[in-house]
Amino acid sequence: MNPKNLPDYFPVDWRFGTDGIRGLVEKKMNPLFVVKLGWAVGKVLKEEGTGSIVIGKDTRISGYMIESALEAGFISAGMDVRLVGPMPTPGVAYLAKSSNQAGVVISASHNKFYDNGIKFFNRDGFKFSYDLEKRIENVLLENSKVVESMELGKASRLNDAKGKYVEFCKSFASNLDLSDLSLVIDCANGANYSVAPQIFSELGSKIIELSTSPNGININDECGSTNPNNIQKAVVESKADLGIAFDGDGDRLLVVDKEGKILDGDDLLYILVSTNLLRDDLQRYEGIVGTLMTNKSLELFLDKEGIDFSRTDVGDKYVLRELKERNWILGGEPSGHIICLDATTTSDALIASLKVLEAIKDLNFDISKALLNFEKLPQEIISLKVNNPQTLIMDSSIRYEVSKLENALGKEGRVLLRPSGTEDLIRIMVEATSEKLAKDLASELAEFMQKAE
Repeated sequence: MNPKNLPDYFPVDWRFGTDGIRGLVEKKMNPLFVVKLGWAVGKVLKEEGTGSIVIGKDTRISGYMIESALEAGFISAGMDVRLVGPMPTPGVAYLAKSSNQAGVVISASHNKFYDNGIKFFNRDGFKFSYDLEKRIENVLLENSKVVESMELGKASRLNDAKGKYVEFCKSFASNLDLSDLSLVIDCANGANYSVAPQIFSELGSKIIELSTSPNGININDECGSTNPNNIQKAVVESKADLGIAFDGDGDRLLVVDKEGKILDGDDLLYILVSTNLLRDDLQRYEGIVGTLMTNKSLELFLDKEGIDFSRTDVGDKYVLRELKERNWILGGEPSGHIICLDATTTSDALIASLKVLEAIKDLNFDISKALLNFEKLPQEIISLKVNNPQTLIMDSSIRYEVSKLENALGKEGRVLLRPSGTEDLIRIMVEATSEKLAKDLASELAEFMQKAE
């Protein structure tokens, strides 16, 4: 079978994307394709010496169907399956590593319920490598063949999976007493709906819960880290000390201070690094990894403190790859993916939130005090619709115009052009010392590009 003669059940874009395979359930994540995917992954993993896999999912209604299809595919390839039910993505990564099994999460992260996706972890708790994904894609093009009956895999439940992950998270908060903390948590009606309340309540916090009643279709529906209006309002009205919002699969977070101000991943990285510098009992960070969207102010702060900084493409998998290559332990992106390799193997919103709370406990959990000396550069972003984003970005006249603006800004600003991965758009981002300057320069560049097209 070749790619030009695929079965009807193969979606058009069936290959691995930036974070596994994801799309509309009825168009892409159909059960026939998912069974074939499970078989292909199982076959490759068996060749790698891995004989069992943990399956977790978020709270989407389609998770039941996809879970069953994956289970059938794995078993047909001779893989044993351990089902854990709803579990945050980083929880599955932890369970895979701690039990020496592969792991798979059925989730479309912060997308609405009508999307779903599948992402995989190896026995070390890290996401599948590019090379492994390509091997699986090649096997997907083969005719599937069920192993002999004696070699079929078996399915079972992984006992107390939730409890194991809860205790793992709490192990990084052994000195954290939250009994004086009033905390609002928004679980996005997603995978953290029962895990997060248990962890924070067992640490003593007074909790106000938002979006912890999933029904299969309300995941990320006007709630969670990508929709912070509810948690901002709840923090202010309840006079809480802090608010923490998660996305649907629990790998990224957003924090709200007691005044309702939103703090992003750049703020959280600053807090972790700046408080680390004040403590003699902690190992100093050698370097931090951010992305192209990381605010210039964080880079300037790190440079002042003599800490290396590296930027990657947008996406936590690129942050992780850079951390591993440089042997560093902390990185993240403004969207709220925070990777702490001294504790986890992937972005883990619960671990990150506990580390932030540990960092500000001596400030009576007043997170705004930890940010008094951190002022982010104003940022203006314009989405420009064009016919050929990549071609236009590489145009010599545009590169020259960008260079002129960068020279004018010097170290006190930044210009970034990025093509959208899903639309014919170019994202124009300008950081400058004032909102007006950032807006004016971004508008100037957008007008220049429109004329050049």
